[in-house]
Amino acid sequence: MPPTTRTRRGALLVAAAAASVLLTSACSGAAAPSGGDPAAAPGKDDKLTLTVYSKFTDREYGVVTAGLNKLKAKFPNIEIKHEGNQDDDKLTQSIRGGNPPDVAISFYTDNLGAWCSTGSFQDLKPYIDRDKIDLTQIPEAVRNYTEYQGKRCAMPMLADVYGLYYNKDLFAAKGITSPPKTTSELFEAAKKLTEFNPDGSIKVAGFLPSMPFYANQAQYWAPNFGAPFLGPDGKSDLAANPGWKAMFEFQKKLIDFLGGHDKVEQFKAGLGDEYSADNGFHKGKLAMIYDGEFRTAFLKDQAPNVNYGTAPAPVLDTMADHYGGGFTTGTIIAIPKGAKNPGAAWELIKQVTLDTDTLVDMANGLKNVPSTKASLTSPRLDLQPQFKTFLDIYDSGKLVANQTTPIGDAHLKAVNDFAEKWQAGSVPDLTEGLKKVDAQIDDELKQKGAGG
Repeated sequence: MPPTTRTRRGALLVAAAAASVLLTSACSGAAAPSGGDPAAAPGKDDKLTLTVYSKFTDREYGVVTAGLNKLKAKFPNIEIKHEGNQDDDKLTQSIRGGNPPDVAISFYTDNLGAWCSTGSFQDLKPYIDRDKIDLTQIPEAVRNYTEYQGKRCAMPMLADVYGLYYNKDLFAAKGITSPPKTTSELFEAAKKLTEFNPDGSIKVAGFLPSMPFYANQAQYWAPNFGAPFLGPDGKSDLAANPGWKAMFEFQKKLIDFLGGHDKVEQFKAGLGDEYSADNGFHKGKLAMIYDGEFRTAFLKDQAPNVNYGTAPAPVLDTMADHYGGGFTTGTIIAIPKGAKNPGAAWELIKQVTLDTDTLVDMANGLKNVPSTKASLTSPRLDLQPQFKTFLDIYDSGKLVANQTTPIGDAHLKAVNDFAEKWQAGSVPDLTEGLKKVDAQIDDELKQKGAGG
């Protein structure tokens, strides 16, 4: 899901503002629904049009539109009006203005806490209970990122799963026979694979630890180090958690090996855009990267001659039993507050989140992971070897998703901002630096707790 993912990562720059808009909406009267009887499905003679907002564009828009229109096999009387290129700000304004779509598709899973807590997305439990939906067909981590404090206000449509990509030719040239499974092995492999120019500048980086850069985001790395953002008390848990310290110490150790921050920045400046044909992994400048399953589609299209493999991301040495899992996020779909046709909207949501054939068609078209266990084993699923790695990670029982909060991704942005300062050497004391980030995040959480 290339544009989808680009937008989702871009949310780190804007989602805090979007969450603020959502919270303002709550304070201005967008109360959560009480959750009574679910709206009935439309009758066969009820002619109606369902409006769907999403951020999909271009080729992806066509794939998703085809998936949405599969509802017509069951309800030929329902027309689907799919409006693409609609971001969360536009969706929020439509809800606040009393003219929302019937169905909302969002890439910003980190905004879910705000959507749920403000009532901007309706509670789906009455529909799920009425139709006796078995949610265990969806992995637990995926169920977690589509609900907030026990309230299910969204369903997962498709998923992204993150793992390790490695250049097989570069591995073979250095005598490395298998991908690293632990962070110690990752560091040793990165050292062997790194090549320097005569002037000491980096020619090829075994693994680039810059953050944020490409898929090097704190939330994608954190599961590999056993590093949750929030503790059991709901407060920020960075300074007290050894996983965060291990993660940042690993990052700094690799930056030092590469010659320091300035040399890393110089090398990074010469790499192409993440979603262009000049991506550093495509060009053989990066021997290993973290990325999602969608990268397989980019490589097939933009760099078909790269001989690469995929594997689960390496984990901290003390977490060997967690190897095989990974970070997951995905696209969510919901019924906004004030939707005109909620009963029909639910029928559409069921179609694109639970129907195996619909999920497989969209997964094949978008190169994303289908979100139910049945769709993972469909014989119609495109199973190129590099892609299958991500299906195995998804089905591993070891998935980790972001913890849902009412502050959007403000906590994620705070940690990624800290990572930039840390790798630049401007944080003299790691623990004290993390304590400051804890205080910043806790202040945001406290402000939300005070409410509107």
